[in-house]
Amino acid sequence: MSSLDWLVLGATLGFIVAYGLWKGRQQRNLDSYILADRKLQWPTIALSIMATQASAITFLSTPGQAYADGMRFVQFYLGLPIAMVLLSIFAVPIFHRLKVYTAYEFLETRFDAKTRTLTAVLFLIQRGLSTGLTIYAPALIVSVLLGWNLYLTNLIIGTLVIIYTATGGTKAVSWTHVQQMLIILGGMATALFIAVRSIPADISFVEAVRVAGRMGRLNAIDFSFDLTTNYTFWSGLVGGLMVALSYFGCDQSQVQRYLTGETPAESRLGLLFNGLVKVPMQFFILFVGAMVFVFYQFVAPPLFFNTAERAKIGVSRFAADYAELEDAHRANFVEKRQHVRELVTAMRADDEAGATAAQAKVRAVQARDAATRKAAVDLIKRNDATADVSDTNYIFLSFVLRFLPAGVVGLVMAAIFCASMSSTAAGLNALSSTSVVDIYKRLINPDATEADYVRMSRLLTVFWGVFAIAFAMYATRLGSLIEAVNKLGSYFYGSILAIFILAFFTKTVGGTATCLGAIVGEATVLYFSFFTKTAWLWWNVIGCVVGVIAALVIERLLPNNEAEEIAEVA
Repeated sequence: MSSLDWLVLGATLGFIVAYGLWKGRQQRNLDSYILADRKLQWPTIALSIMATQASAITFLSTPGQAYADGMRFVQFYLGLPIAMVLLSIFAVPIFHRLKVYTAYEFLETRFDAKTRTLTAVLFLIQRGLSTGLTIYAPALIVSVLLGWNLYLTNLIIGTLVIIYTATGGTKAVSWTHVQQMLIILGGMATALFIAVRSIPADISFVEAVRVAGRMGRLNAIDFSFDLTTNYTFWSGLVGGLMVALSYFGCDQSQVQRYLTGETPAESRLGLLFNGLVKVPMQFFILFVGAMVFVFYQFVAPPLFFNTAERAKIGVSRFAADYAELEDAHRANFVEKRQHVRELVTAMRADDEAGATAAQAKVRAVQARDAATRKAAVDLIKRNDATADVSDTNYIFLSFVLRFLPAGVVGLVMAAIFCASMSSTAAGLNALSSTSVVDIYKRLINPDATEADYVRMSRLLTVFWGVFAIAFAMYATRLGSLIEAVNKLGSYFYGSILAIFILAFFTKTVGGTATCLGAIVGEATVLYFSFFTKTAWLWWNVIGCVVGVIAALVIERLLPNNEAEEIAEVA
């Protein structure tokens, strides 16, 4: 990066940390530290919700996902708007009326302490690991492409977040989210503009879009029903709905964002705004990847985007073999570029037969080049069995570093780091809140002072920050990171959602049946994930449905007197 890029990056990160420290000063009680005195307005809540979900993984891996596989991933978010409406109707008024600090406090009101504790522990495990991923993802990609030390990069990102999150609490997190989200969207918009401008001058924007469509990169919706396919309309609508309901309704990292609302209306508006803009925002990010794909139809891409693995194979005993594959790749590119030109010419002339013929030629070369790339990946694995052979995560940033001008590279890097910091800060904030409110205050030290609880919240923020950094140091070879982080959540989200559905919509199911049902649901998810080819989005549906049904069946088997006591409390 140039000196200007470093200046932009350093100034941005310095401003975010300083702003977070300033906005979060003078936090003396739990209400202030955990929920920002419950005085935030809906625009801040909305941007904080968006920033929490939109980690650096979103902005690094998602464009690469579109480059490699088209825009099918957008279907993952189809159920989200419905979830926002349902949560606004059912969850927000209950959480506000009870004035809870965490979502899990409500479960003790409805069930018992063990249900609250079980759900809180499931959350702490899942969110602790996910927060480590939000640190690891940008650190890995940046360290590979810029030659930075991975462990030092993990440490820098994690430490910056710990400083202002531990000091300023939720107020610091929410207000820095606003600034970070603006920087993120500005950086991605700039990247899209330059990607389009970098396409040869004789290719118009409309023609570039049509080329992307003809080459299978605008395949946003798939109505086929296949439980082994990750991204279809149905998996997105049903599985995505379950993910969104669990994430936004049961995950403290999101619930805490809208518990800060001054009124239920402010919280609802924050959620509904997120439901309104999230799908278009994801479509926009995927579209960036599609345009980068079109750019690389006219400018030769590398055979493998991961520069570190390329460097290792280049000095290995397989160097000559890899060089031959690179020659074949370059020959494929020259031929494919010629056929893409033929496709554009045919589309300009409204020659559908010519366009179809050219498209067939392009796909034939694509298939041949895919075989070449597979041979390269096999060679890299033969050279190093531990090699990271998923380079989807490196495509977008590789384009940024090679082709964007000085200053803009720094802006995009700042956007990536801001995205990492925003989701990491929300995760640490929620982990600390849950640990203090649902574990420490409830089970260990219920009679401490407010100052003691705030002090413990800060200490636990540091603890979870160190835990996340440690996991980030350990995490390797996760494939597409945008899939990895959602897969990890999908192991837990269905079972947790089952607990909350039973809490909201049943009156006779008690804590014992609910806990056992959740355990059965979790075991079922693990079975389907390890022993079947069921797509991971459906794990959320399985965990939720099995958890609810198992709890209802178990409740029928419990002694009648316990059921009567539960009904009376409900």
